[in-house]
Amino acid sequence: MFTVSGQTIKYDRAWTHPDTGVQYPANWLRLTSLAEKQAVGLVEVTTPAAEVYDQRFYWGVDNPKDHAQLQELWISKTKEIAASLLNQFDWYVVRQAETGKAIPQEVLDYRVAVRTQSDNREVMINGTADTDELATVITSDFGGMFPWPRGPFEPKPIATDDTILGDAGNDTLSFDSGTTSGSIA
Repeated sequence: MFTVSGQTIKYDRAWTHPDTGVQYPANWLRLTSLAEKQAVGLVEVTTPAAEVYDQRFYWGVDNPKDHAQLQELWISKTKEIAASLLNQFDWYVVRQAETGKAIPQEVLDYRVAVRTQSDNREVMINGTADTDELATVITSDFGGMFPWPRGPFEPKPIATDDTILGDAGNDTLSFDSGTTSGSIA
């Protein structure tokens, strides 16, 4: 954002210079260099960190949105996410109802885990006392306590401690030249 003679000039808005009466198009700020802006008297103004706010939770600085409505909204979003995760595997339930074929245990476990996480998130949302607390819970992704479960057939994450399965000894791999067989010692 910029100012000139006390007037605030914002990006993507046409403006008229208060001293000269020159009119500038909405894209002028985006198309000019800082030197060109300064040449017509514009001064860049940065927004102090205290004026930054999360529009999902606040109407403005120190102006929170209605806590009860936000709780309703975030519970609804939680249910939507849970439904989208469960919907991927609904066909197993339909298949079982129509043919009697069993649902894989991994799918049953996953569906239980999704519903449990959804319930846990709802409890945390409903347990907030005000908008500030709700914003903290949501933006911290529930403190990392309630991540959505991995899909039942997704590969397990690779260990990050650089451990390789097997003994920590020195193994030797050797092949005889001209043959396709080899041995590990």
